[in-house]
Amino acid sequence: MESLLARKQKFIVPGVTTYYEQPIVMDHGSGCYLYDVNGLEYLDFFGGILTVSVGHANEKVNAAVIDQVQKMAHTSTLYVNEPMVELAERLAKLTPGDLEMSFFTSSGTEANETAIAMARMATGHHEVVALRHSYSGRSELALSLTGQASWRRGIAGISGVVHARNPYLYRSGSQLSLEAYAHECARELEETIATSTSGRIAAVIVEPIQGVGGFIPLPDHYLQEIVEITHKYGGLLIIDEVQTGFGRTGKWFGIEHAGVHPDIMTFAKGMANGIPIGATIATREVGEKYVGPTIATFGGNPISMRAALATLEVIEEEGLVENAKLQGETLHQGLLELQRKYPLIGDVRGRGLMQAMEFVHEGKKPAPDLATEFLEYAKEGRLLLGKGGMYGNTIRIAPPLIVNEKQVSMGLKIMDGALAKIMERHHELLVNGAVSDARL
Repeated sequence: MESLLARKQKFIVPGVTTYYEQPIVMDHGSGCYLYDVNGLEYLDFFGGILTVSVGHANEKVNAAVIDQVQKMAHTSTLYVNEPMVELAERLAKLTPGDLEMSFFTSSGTEANETAIAMARMATGHHEVVALRHSYSGRSELALSLTGQASWRRGIAGISGVVHARNPYLYRSGSQLSLEAYAHECARELEETIATSTSGRIAAVIVEPIQGVGGFIPLPDHYLQEIVEITHKYGGLLIIDEVQTGFGRTGKWFGIEHAGVHPDIMTFAKGMANGIPIGATIATREVGEKYVGPTIATFGGNPISMRAALATLEVIEEEGLVENAKLQGETLHQGLLELQRKYPLIGDVRGRGLMQAMEFVHEGKKPAPDLATEFLEYAKEGRLLLGKGGMYGNTIRIAPPLIVNEKQVSMGLKIMDGALAKIMERHHELLVNGAVSDARL
């Protein structure tokens, strides 16, 4: 293992970071579990960054992929393949409103790039409004849309993108109710359009729950207000469901909680259970204006299409959308209990199986050090979690949709133990005078 890590350090650029002081080298997985090269079993509550939606090595998805590999691996979109058309039909039936025409790619970055191009071609406008704390991918345009400085290193930024305040009440300092604060943020978005653009925009792009931003849910009434504002200024509403899509929030799509019908939606991650995929779907009115010529070499790849179709079948047949809702509520209530027990948890938030804990010091000061320490202790307990947020102080919790009640209970127990270790260690430091009370 040490040799492999040394080779990784030598031949992979340093920007490809890993979790933990001693990175884990994984060997195989099954269901909600991963196993390292030493055979140690880990309960996976991050699912390859919300990508392994129906479990590691899912038999039905694997069988579909193997069958397609043996039949035909790739042709490009210069020829028609049945799985691509079948998946496009399936998305048209599943998605809310009048979304109907799809374009397939290999990643969420490409899906969002496509969505912006579609909006610009359909409206004839150029400017786009994104939100602070957002994340849209790793291309120059996607990083320009991203509202976090740490992810934008090395880019100049593309003109025509402005950022509005997101309704992140916990960090706002506002004494307003969530509904009132969300309304204030919607009004500010309109003011941003009026003052920082030409007043005729191509699109507003938002995530129903900001993923890399730290699992920050956008209130339903906020989403309902901004769709009207977007259309008022000639733009299209793009809903980025790269992380929230396909059952993760307890509905098929995160936007369904608000009852909003987008003009364009984007997907990736959990759509194909780990096989590379991206998709952009638009209304017919918008889609018919995306005339090209255009191509995505691996977009519509029959292997990815079959994997996605099989994943959707598993989600539907096993009732995993409802399972995400039920297990997510159990998980959320358990996290609230931990928050009441441990003062270092400042906020608990999320929907379905997309939950977060924000770690803080006294006065709500972001505590990335405590989040990192917690991640290490959770690893010792054989639980894998994610970390994120603009301040690096948020733990992201997103088990596969197949997670059961026993596994949720076990995950919460391990988290409880990890938090207790942090409190114990800091008590010892206080006793020895190494830190002050303000650290916690």
